[in-house]
Amino acid sequence: MKSVRLTLVVTMVVAGGCCCTSDRGATMNCLPPVRSGVVNTFSIVAYDPGTGDLGVAVESKFFSVGSVVPWAKAKVGAIATQSSANVAYGPEGLALLASGKSAREAVMKLTEADEGRDRRQLGIVDARGTAASYTGAKCNEWAGHDEGSNFCVQGNLLAGEAVVKAMTAAFEKARGEKETELADWLMAALQAGQDAGGDKRGQQSAALLVVRDKGGFGGANDRYIELRVEDHAEPIKELARLLEIHKKFFASAHRNRPTTKK
Repeated sequence: MKSVRLTLVVTMVVAGGCCCTSDRGATMNCLPPVRSGVVNTFSIVAYDPGTGDLGVAVESKFFSVGSVVPWAKAKVGAIATQSSANVAYGPEGLALLASGKSAREAVMKLTEADEGRDRRQLGIVDARGTAASYTGAKCNEWAGHDEGSNFCVQGNLLAGEAVVKAMTAAFEKARGEKETELADWLMAALQAGQDAGGDKRGQQSAALLVVRDKGGFGGANDRYIELRVEDHAEPIKELARLLEIHKKFFASAHRNRPTTKK
């Protein structure tokens, strides 16, 4: 009777990390496990009172962060939902804003009704420029946020508080520069956050979403700028490159910005 050789591959997972052992007994490098739904990241949500544009910029060591975090609707508001992300915060938050709730009221209603709120992180700005953030007590350290005039910044599993502080300073400086727009200010904040240490684990994906009333292709929707880098060694730099292409390809939209009534 012929003997049958069985090959056993053992994977050990310990304290959030892992090592993989092959059938030859050699230890190989492998990715650490990622809890489903956890988007450890940093983001900025903002409003431009001069044009009415609303937007979100985000970066993370997470595949396709743009498919989870950013939500926005022209004349209504913009939202970033992250950490143990509750994607329902996107549409439900926008509905609350559309009904007349302020950003602060929307944050309170969303989190109060959520049993998982201790692991959530959320940033909202409404079409009046009111901004509000929320960081759950059990978000991965360092976690926190900063609220400013017409914007808020939030992040978790960051190198430290310096990340959000740098983003705030960069955004405020950028919006004072001539011939710039909301997308430029958001990108300046994102790059400053990365320069200050960003996500502790590194970089992988980034996204930029800016909505404008009838700002989409042919004026049929509000998607003025919607750019995503799903998997890249330097996603913010790649996102900035794509934005420059967008400015050339849709030059008229960038030149002819709307103005809000004062």
